[in-house]
This record gives sequence, C-alpha cells and structure tokens, in this order.
Amino acid sequence: MSTLISPIRRRLATQALALLALSLSPPIHAGLGEREISFSEEEVQTALARKGKQEKNYGGILLVSLRDAPTIRLGLSPGRIGLAGRVFVTLVGNPALPVDVTGSAGLRYDDASKAFYLDNPLAESVETAALPREAQGMARQVVSQFIAAYFRNRPVYQLREDGSLEEQTARWLLKSVRVEPGRLIATLSPF
Repeated sequence: MSTLISPIRRRLATQALALLALSLSPPIHAGLGEREISFSEEEVQTALARKGKQEKNYGGILLVSLRDAPTIRLGLSPGRIGLAGRVFVTLVGNPALPVDVTGSAGLRYDDASKAFYLDNPLAESVETAALPREAQGMARQVVSQFIAAYFRNRPVYQLREDGSLEEQTARWLLKSVRVEPGRLIATLSPF
C-alpha cells in the first residue's frame, strides 16, 4: 500500500478539518454550526481590476467603452454596492466623450461558478459637460445597459480553489452572502 495520500483523500481531510474549525469557533452573528468569513472592499476591487476593459458597438453609430474597472463601495446603502467610473462614448466621426457614471447594484452568488456577481446594476447619475441635458436620459439608459452587460459575465469576486482554507471551505459550504459597509460577508454552514 502506498504511503502517498490520494488527492481525493487530501481534499476530504481538508474539508473535515475545515468543518471542525468552523464548529469550534462560531462568530456572534452566525447560527449554530455556522461561520462567517468576510472579503474586504480592497480584495473585491483588486479582483475586479483584473477583469479588463469592455467595448460595445451600437449599430456602427455609437461606441461605448469602459477603459478601467469601476470603483466599488460596499454597503454605502443597506445591502447595496456603489459603483463609480468613467465611460467613453464615441459617435461616429467624433472624438470620445468622457461620461462620469455613478450607480448601484445588489449582489448574487452563483454556486456553479463559485463567484459573486453584481445583480441589476443601474446607472443613477450620468454626467458630462459635452452632452445636452435633454440627452442625458438616453445616455443613462445606454450606460445602464452597458454596465449590466459588463458585469453579466464578470464576477466581482470568485472563490479560488487555491485560496485560503476559509475560501476553499466557502466553495463547499457557502449558505448566504450579504453586503455590509466595506466588506462582503459569507455565511458558511455544514447543514
């Protein structure tokens, strides 16, 4: 019999150890057998910054681009994530117009991809000196669609298999997630 531990046995042993650690030290807010872990705003922003830019062409007439990931603020309003960024709007034959956007979104967890996604991101404020006031409603709608498309397939944070023990455990035992000021809180439960 080999003295090497198979990868499956190693994973089961790691999970058993994690369950034991979870059950021995539950935080105040967690129920029986539950444990909470958190992800800081800085961790989430760093993960989001790796996602790259996005461009969308609207019928060959309008090009909307996001060159840098938006800045996020966790929990500015209850359960919501604040967004701020600069989108560039280009009408055919004209230079790109910078448009400052602020908005907000909810949060959802997708168990299949083990990732957190923004839920229903909305542009609440669209500001640019180059756009007439009467066109700002249409710009807000186009930018909201663009921001929703940007985040549809881009998680704001993905739980990694090679992450900390808590992060590996969260991949298996995540029960719920919520947004608090400055952090995401994940509740883990073996039940």
